Formats: sequence, structure tokens, C-alpha cells
Amino acid sequence: MAIEVFAPAKINLTLHVTGQRADGYHLLDSLVVFADVGDRLTIDPAPQMRLDVSGPFSVGVPTDERNLVWRAAELAGAAVRISLEKNLPHGAGIGGGSSDAAAILRALGAEAHALALGADVPVCLLDAPQRMRGIGEVVAPVGGVPSLDLVLVNPGIHVPTSDVFKRLRSKDNPPMDARLHWPDHATFLAWLAEQRNDLQAPAASGNPAILAALKTLKGAELARMSGSGSTCFGVYSDAEAARDAAAEIAEKQPRWWVRAVKTVGS
Repeated sequence: MAIEVFAPAKINLTLHVTGQRADGYHLLDSLVVFADVGDRLTIDPAPQMRLDVSGPFSVGVPTDERNLVWRAAELAGAAVRISLEKNLPHGAGIGGGSSDAAAILRALGAEAHALALGADVPVCLLDAPQRMRGIGEVVAPVGGVPSLDLVLVNPGIHVPTSDVFKRLRSKDNPPMDARLHWPDHATFLAWLAEQRNDLQAPAASGNPAILAALKTLKGAELARMSGSGSTCFGVYSDAEAARDAAAEIAEKQPRWWVRAVKTVGS
């Protein structure tokens, strides 16, 4: 019997780089939420592993053991056929591959293997707001995060995470403000505005399109880059304002990936 799963876009509302281990891994402190847009996967029993990829961003996606989805199924000890509908852009800072892998691990009951597949995979096992620390292995649900109306904008460039970290001058920065209590939307937005994405400046310094994307998010209560880029997000007052902004950006930048989304609150 086929199993259908959804792999939502991961959005780093904050991303503080707080240190670097001797083995080179960076230490992070990030508030992560998930949106109602993402990839879709179907899992069927099969005599041997097979991965088929379709969707608007299927070009260039490997269909063998190079794909995290394939590796997730192998770690789960399952011989299956996986159909992956790739709706999220690659190298976009919204966890496409990591979320796909986490969806497979959840479906096959193999969540314990998450960190072996990458630092972003553990946080993608749960689609609720979470605080992610360490190299990504320390995750905890965060209560009180409101559902947000966002516009996601990706200018169509792939940003290698390793290159962004190389351009990051300071590897030892303050963590998030740990007063994680917000009685209302306004308080949350005020808190969020005081936090950072430490990778935004180094990512934008090598990719001017990121700054261009941020500038298009006019009328947003807050605009910031997610992850190591290149997707940027704007927080809007309501769903109608987000849809209007997305439509205007898409009209001016028809080659960009632009979506009005709603995040899962807690």
C-alpha cells in the first residue's frame, strides 16, 4: 500500500552562528518554522530501490544514492520505490532535501538516523516551531510562536552553504535572546526584529540577487534571508497582504520563485 507524505519548506526565522568546533562544524542557534508549501513523496513497496523525480525543480536532481531520499530509505532498511515531486528550488535555504529525507525517515519509522543525513534533517522531523542548536542535533519545540503570513522569494540562484560560511568573518556570535515568551503577534515580531541571520551578509556579499530579493519585499513587517540563502522571506500583516505582495513581485520578476505561504504556529 502506497504511503504519501508531505515535506514542507523549512524557514529559519533566525540563524545565529555561535561558534565552530575543532572538526569544522559550526554551532548554531535558530528558530525554525515550516510553511504550507513543499515537496510531495509517495512510497511504494518494491523488490529493489528506485527513485523517480518529477515537478518544476526535478531537473538535475539525482535519482540514485547521491540523493538524501535514497540514503534515508537505505538507512531505514527498506526496499521501496519513491516518487518525489520536487516543488522547492535547490540550494535555497529552505531545507528541500533535508525535509524530503526527514519525511522518508518518519514514514519508515527510522527517525534515529536523521543526524547521519545532515545537520538540518533532525529539525525537519517535526513540522512545528522549534529551536535548533548545536550543529543541528539539539532541537526542542517552542510554544507561543504565532502562525505567520509570509512571502517567500527565491531569485533563482544556488548558494553553496560552504561558500557562505567561508565568507563569515565572525564565527563566535551571541545566541538568540532566550526570552521565548510572546503574548501576541506584535510582541513576537518585535522580538524577531532584534534577532539575526548571521549568514545573510556573507551570502549577499557574493550574491547581489539576494539583496535584490530583499528589496522586493516592500510593505513587509520584517524581511530576512532564510538559512544560508538564497530564499528570502517577508512577514506580512495578513494572508491578503501576502498574496498581493507575492503577485506584484511575481509580475515584476517572472523568472523568480515567489510564493505566499502560511507557517505552522504552536
